Amino acid sequence: MVAAGAGLGRPPQLCVEHGDLQRLVSPAVSGVSRFPGASLDLAGQARFGPNVEWLEAKSVSELDYSVDVARAESFYQSIRQYWPNLRNGALMPAYSGIRPKVAPLGTDSDFIVRHEGHHNVKGLINLFGIESPGLTASLAIARYVWQLLRDV
Repeated sequence: MVAAGAGLGRPPQLCVEHGDLQRLVSPAVSGVSRFPGASLDLAGQARFGPNVEWLEAKSVSELDYSVDVARAESFYQSIRQYWPNLRNGALMPAYSGIRPKVAPLGTDSDFIVRHEGHHNVKGLINLFGIESPGLTASLAIARYVWQLLRDV
């Protein structure tokens, strides 16, 4: 499971030790994913997630990195759509973390590019909010950054 927040996100994942899962499962979704995909780690262990949970934390000290095991039931339901033989009790918490966001819940945002025209630091280009679609757009982003650097 993975999570995100209004600027902060908490990604918990669950894993199972062994099984007959042999391939990456990446569900097609729109918006913020609540359907855990599957991947295999280097030890051959299946990992499910991420899932998303928005957090409202005003400071780093307020963040809770624990994995809420009560969320496992929703994982079982989702995972059984593509792995119907997943046995009860097979999932165990793996880890959680924070996924920063550039826009609050319910708003759309694109990549944010800040350059000298924004912060007056010659040659400094900041790229923010580049998530999964950034891989698809990476060549266009690189071309744009290259043009910015060329014009410096």
